[in-house]
Amino acid sequence: MAEAARQAPGRGLPPVHLWNPAHCGEIDIVICADGVWMHEGSPIGRAELVRLFSTVLRKDPDGYHLVTPVEKLKIAVEDLPFRAVAVREAGDALVFTTDQGDEAGAGPDHALVVDTDPATGEPAPRVHVRGDLWARITRPVFYELVERAVEQDGRLVVRSGGLAFPLGPQGAGL
Repeated sequence: MAEAARQAPGRGLPPVHLWNPAHCGEIDIVICADGVWMHEGSPIGRAELVRLFSTVLRKDPDGYHLVTPVEKLKIAVEDLPFRAVAVREAGDALVFTTDQGDEAGAGPDHALVVDTDPATGEPAPRVHVRGDLWARITRPVFYELVERAVEQDGRLVVRSGGLAFPLGPQGAGL
Protein backbone atom coordinates (compact mmCIF):
# COMPACT_ATOMS: atom_id res chain seq x y z
CA MET A 1 0.00 0.00 0.00
CA ALA A 2 2.94 2.36 0.63
CA GLU A 3 3.90 2.03 -3.05
CA ALA A 4 0.33 2.85 -4.06
CA ALA A 5 0.26 5.93 -1.85
CA ARG A 6 3.56 7.11 -3.32
CA GLN A 7 2.22 6.66 -6.85
CA ALA A 8 -0.80 8.90 -6.32
CA PRO A 9 -0.03 11.34 -3.51
CA GLY A 10 -3.10 12.37 -1.56
CA ARG A 11 -5.26 9.74 -3.22
CA GLY A 12 -3.71 6.34 -2.68
CA LEU A 13 -4.46 3.47 -5.00
CA PRO A 14 -6.29 0.24 -4.29
CA PRO A 15 -3.98 -2.76 -3.81
CA VAL A 16 -5.10 -4.48 -7.03
CA HIS A 17 -1.88 -6.50 -7.08
CA LEU A 18 -3.10 -8.29 -3.92
CA TRP A 19 -6.57 -9.11 -5.23
CA ASN A 20 -7.19 -12.46 -6.89
CA PRO A 21 -10.89 -12.61 -7.81
CA ALA A 22 -12.41 -15.04 -10.29
CA HIS A 23 -12.40 -13.93 -13.92
CA CYS A 24 -15.94 -12.76 -14.73
CA GLY A 25 -15.58 -12.29 -18.49
CA GLU A 26 -15.11 -9.22 -20.63
CA ILE A 27 -16.63 -5.77 -20.61
CA ASP A 28 -16.88 -3.61 -23.73
CA ILE A 29 -14.41 -0.98 -22.57
CA VAL A 30 -11.59 0.09 -24.88
CA ILE A 31 -8.76 2.46 -24.02
CA CYS A 32 -8.00 4.04 -27.39
CA ALA A 33 -4.48 4.92 -28.49
CA ASP A 34 -5.34 8.61 -28.02
CA GLY A 35 -6.23 8.01 -24.35
CA VAL A 36 -10.02 8.12 -24.74
CA TRP A 37 -11.88 5.47 -22.74
CA MET A 38 -14.83 4.04 -24.67
CA HIS A 39 -17.75 1.96 -23.41
CA GLU A 40 -19.92 0.17 -25.96
CA GLY A 41 -18.57 2.42 -28.72
CA SER A 42 -19.13 5.76 -26.95
CA PRO A 43 -16.62 7.86 -25.00
CA ILE A 44 -16.98 7.71 -21.24
CA GLY A 45 -17.80 11.34 -20.52
CA ARG A 46 -17.29 11.43 -16.77
CA ALA A 47 -13.62 12.06 -15.99
CA GLU A 48 -14.18 10.89 -12.39
CA LEU A 49 -15.41 7.50 -13.62
CA VAL A 50 -12.44 7.09 -15.96
CA ARG A 51 -10.09 7.98 -13.09
CA LEU A 52 -11.82 5.41 -10.87
CA PHE A 53 -11.48 2.73 -13.54
CA SER A 54 -7.82 3.65 -14.03
CA THR A 55 -7.11 2.97 -10.35
CA VAL A 56 -8.39 -0.62 -10.59
CA LEU A 57 -6.62 -1.38 -13.88
CA ARG A 58 -4.13 -4.21 -13.90
CA LYS A 59 -2.20 -6.00 -16.64
CA ASP A 60 -2.01 -9.76 -16.27
CA PRO A 61 -0.36 -12.24 -18.64
CA ASP A 62 -3.64 -12.57 -20.56
CA GLY A 63 -4.25 -8.83 -20.94
CA TYR A 64 -5.69 -5.79 -19.19
CA HIS A 65 -8.39 -6.11 -16.55
CA LEU A 66 -10.48 -3.98 -14.23
CA VAL A 67 -10.12 -5.70 -10.87
CA THR A 68 -12.02 -5.45 -7.61
CA PRO A 69 -11.78 -7.76 -4.60
CA VAL A 70 -14.68 -9.83 -6.01
CA GLU A 71 -14.50 -9.58 -9.82
CA LYS A 72 -12.12 -9.31 -12.73
CA LEU A 73 -13.25 -8.06 -16.16
CA LYS A 74 -11.06 -8.02 -19.25
CA ILE A 75 -10.91 -4.82 -21.31
CA ALA A 76 -9.14 -3.84 -24.55
CA VAL A 77 -6.23 -1.42 -24.81
CA GLU A 78 -5.17 -0.25 -28.29
CA ASP A 79 -1.66 0.91 -27.34
CA LEU A 80 -0.80 1.65 -23.71
CA PRO A 81 -3.35 2.43 -20.99
CA PHE A 82 -2.00 5.86 -20.10
CA ARG A 83 -0.49 8.88 -21.83
CA ALA A 84 2.27 11.00 -20.27
CA VAL A 85 0.96 14.51 -20.90
CA ALA A 86 3.45 16.58 -18.86
CA VAL A 87 6.98 16.39 -17.49
CA ARG A 88 8.68 18.50 -14.84
CA GLU A 89 11.94 18.48 -12.93
CA ALA A 90 11.88 17.61 -9.24
CA GLY A 91 15.38 17.48 -7.78
CA ASP A 92 17.37 15.14 -10.02
CA ALA A 93 14.26 13.43 -11.41
CA LEU A 94 12.04 13.98 -14.42
CA VAL A 95 8.50 13.47 -13.15
CA PHE A 96 5.85 12.53 -15.68
CA THR A 97 2.14 13.19 -15.17
CA THR A 98 -0.35 10.94 -16.94
CA ASP A 99 -3.71 11.80 -18.42
CA GLN A 100 -5.26 10.18 -15.32
CA GLY A 101 -3.24 12.22 -12.83
CA ASP A 102 -0.67 9.59 -11.84
CA GLU A 103 2.94 10.67 -11.43
CA ALA A 104 6.07 8.65 -12.16
CA GLY A 105 9.61 9.87 -11.62
CA ALA A 106 11.90 8.27 -14.20
CA GLY A 107 14.60 6.32 -12.41
CA PRO A 108 15.34 2.86 -11.04
CA ASP A 109 11.65 2.10 -10.33
CA HIS A 110 10.20 3.82 -13.40
CA ALA A 111 12.01 3.17 -16.64
CA LEU A 112 11.85 5.54 -19.58
CA VAL A 113 12.07 3.50 -22.81
CA VAL A 114 12.18 4.69 -26.40
CA ASP A 115 11.34 1.98 -28.92
CA THR A 116 11.15 2.58 -32.65
CA ASP A 117 7.77 2.06 -34.29
CA PRO A 118 8.45 -0.68 -36.86
CA ALA A 119 5.84 0.66 -39.28
CA THR A 120 6.85 4.34 -39.28
CA GLY A 121 10.42 4.34 -37.93
CA GLU A 122 9.35 7.05 -35.47
CA PRO A 123 10.30 6.97 -31.80
CA ALA A 124 7.67 5.36 -29.55
CA PRO A 125 8.59 6.61 -26.06
CA ARG A 126 6.97 5.28 -22.88
CA VAL A 127 7.42 5.55 -19.13
CA HIS A 128 6.61 2.96 -16.49
CA VAL A 129 3.76 4.05 -14.21
CA ARG A 130 3.02 1.16 -11.82
CA GLY A 131 2.76 -2.62 -11.86
CA ASP A 132 2.96 -3.59 -15.52
CA LEU A 133 1.25 -0.37 -16.64
CA TRP A 134 2.97 2.12 -18.91
CA ALA A 135 2.21 5.55 -20.35
CA ARG A 136 2.87 6.54 -23.95
CA ILE A 137 4.83 9.80 -23.86
CA THR A 138 2.98 12.32 -26.00
CA ARG A 139 4.80 14.06 -28.82
CA PRO A 140 5.02 17.50 -27.08
CA VAL A 141 6.44 15.88 -23.93
CA PHE A 142 8.94 13.89 -25.99
CA TYR A 143 10.05 17.13 -27.67
CA GLU A 144 10.64 18.58 -24.19
CA LEU A 145 12.84 15.58 -23.40
CA VAL A 146 14.81 16.06 -26.61
CA GLU A 147 15.36 19.72 -25.67
CA ARG A 148 16.74 18.60 -22.27
CA ALA A 149 18.89 15.83 -23.78
CA VAL A 150 22.66 15.79 -24.01
CA GLU A 151 24.84 13.90 -26.46
CA GLN A 152 26.58 10.84 -25.07
CA ASP A 153 28.42 8.35 -27.31
CA GLY A 154 26.47 9.45 -30.38
CA ARG A 155 23.10 9.16 -28.65
CA LEU A 156 20.80 11.71 -27.07
CA VAL A 157 20.17 10.92 -23.40
CA VAL A 158 18.28 12.46 -20.51
CA ARG A 159 19.23 11.92 -16.89
CA SER A 160 16.73 11.22 -14.18
CA GLY A 161 16.85 9.52 -10.81
CA GLY A 162 20.56 8.81 -11.15
CA LEU A 163 20.21 7.03 -14.50
CA ALA A 164 20.78 7.98 -18.14
CA PHE A 165 17.93 7.14 -20.50
CA PRO A 166 18.69 7.07 -24.24
CA LEU A 167 16.21 8.81 -26.49
CA GLY A 168 17.79 7.71 -29.75
CA PRO A 169 20.72 8.34 -32.05
CA GLN A 170 21.75 11.95 -32.44
CA GLY A 171 20.59 13.33 -35.78
CA ALA A 172 18.01 10.57 -36.38
CA GLY A 173 15.13 12.98 -36.77
CA LEU A 174 15.24 13.88 -33.09
